[in-house]
Amino acid sequence: MKINAGEIRVGMLLEYKNDLWQVLKTQHVKPGKGGAFAQVEMKSVNKNTKLNERFRSSENVEKVSLEETDFNYLYNDENNYFFMNPKTFDQIEIKKEIIGDKGKLLTENLNVSVSFYNDNPISVDLPNQVKCKIETTEAALKGQTISSSYKPATLDNGLNIQVPPFIEVGDEVVVDTRNLEYVKKI
Repeated sequence: MKINAGEIRVGMLLEYKNDLWQVLKTQHVKPGKGGAFAQVEMKSVNKNTKLNERFRSSENVEKVSLEETDFNYLYNDENNYFFMNPKTFDQIEIKKEIIGDKGKLLTENLNVSVSFYNDNPISVDLPNQVKCKIETTEAALKGQTISSSYKPATLDNGLNIQVPPFIEVGDEVVVDTRNLEYVKKI
């Protein structure tokens, strides 16, 4: 679907120069001399490269429409994650590079949303919050309120996050999957 360059928003997928690009940043610029333009920072979905591009306001770009389907996480091997469609019981595999660090937050039967482009999975959206268990963390020091009130902790899945001083080993916490940050203690 063609859209005007002024309609480009963060998170959109664009087809440009025979590749798929996810918009990371966009800025509309109206210089004193000349026409307005959109300065767009994009990341290639396939090649993992970045591109800064300037589109004139009069230009049209191709916005990609994605098909989203719900899947349940099953298991993983050394290269792939495996998911099952709960309605049709079809199984798919997605390369670990596509999911990245968020793959460590996947737990058995977790509902995720997989985005497809031309029947190829290109991204996986986890629920906004997941439960994790604290495996290791430092002991809190009394009176340490002057410095940072957060301390490092390692989760049972291997991820390192910052937690408040009252969190101890064995506690269950909620982690935000979008920015991998501590939300609350359970």
